[in-house]
Amino acid sequence: MLFKQFTLKTHQLRNRLVMAPMTRNRATEDNTPNALMAEYYRQRADVGLIITEGTSPSPNGLGYARIPGLFNEQHVAGWRLVTDAVHARGAHIFVQLMHTGRASHVDNLPEGARVVGPVAEAMNGGIYTDTAGMQPASTPHALSEEEIAATVAEYAHSATLASEAGFDGIELHGANGYLIEQFLNPNVNTRTDAYGGSIDRRNRFALEVARATAAAIGADRVGIRLSPYGAFNHTGAFDDVKPQYEALAGELGTLRLAYLHLVDHSSMGAPTVPARFKAALRTAFAGTYIASGGFDLGAADKIVREGEADLVAFGRPALANPDFATRLKKGIPLNAPDSDTFYTAGEHGYTDYPPAMAS
Repeated sequence: MLFKQFTLKTHQLRNRLVMAPMTRNRATEDNTPNALMAEYYRQRADVGLIITEGTSPSPNGLGYARIPGLFNEQHVAGWRLVTDAVHARGAHIFVQLMHTGRASHVDNLPEGARVVGPVAEAMNGGIYTDTAGMQPASTPHALSEEEIAATVAEYAHSATLASEAGFDGIELHGANGYLIEQFLNPNVNTRTDAYGGSIDRRNRFALEVARATAAAIGADRVGIRLSPYGAFNHTGAFDDVKPQYEALAGELGTLRLAYLHLVDHSSMGAPTVPARFKAALRTAFAGTYIASGGFDLGAADKIVREGEADLVAFGRPALANPDFATRLKKGIPLNAPDSDTFYTAGEHGYTDYPPAMAS
């Protein structure tokens, strides 16, 4: 089943394999995509759909060193190198819009930008900077309601630029403790205004961003990634997680978005997302569902055959294998990923993984 075509709204995917979004920190110092990044994605374009690494829609969201942005024409030109390379090989590509919010350090931001979040409370833990190595996360500025509206508009503008850059669509990063999830999670979001204090108010920011981007480029070109049981960037479980995310999935479904991409990081030590809860979210969303989280070929094929998912996303195996889909289809052993080079600069551990001789 994994190697059968799939229709994702207006896009005909060659197979049901998705390259998951993975931060790789190879953009230029001014956060512009480059030829090296184009080669990286070109190599991996035997999957049906590529979702890029997290890409900031705002100067305020560039919380990590050397991550790409998508908020000016220079970024558009850089990303055009990537989309042209991927399309030339017959794959589709969505850009993941990731605003880091409080998961940030000021040294990683351009001049005039600032660390922001739902509240003025610093995240526990450190952030790597090229200037001074690991540093404690910066204390964020708590966004006012007017500033929230401006942030939503930044997402919509970035979505429009994604279309100019040739992307087939965007994925909103509502997972892994970044800005959208910072609003969703009451362990982080302790606001008592219109954006916090209840399920509906915590969901509001995510829904406003989804509506604004859908209005900008069409709902069929907007997906979203969620991690309801995630613990990354110091979010963590909370009592109302099930009713909140079921309500959110239902509202997102009414927008007829391209897909819901659910993260289960239990294979990496996070709490397991219960199977019944996954099924409830899929039912509430009532659209294309992408599963991700430590799958091998057999497990991925099984959930697609049994109707538990439409598409399956792979992270590290796709990172380490430029011919990932070909290797899976032909039963060729996979390269092992080199974790020491996940976030370093340059081609080593990025574009120099060897393809299989038999591919």
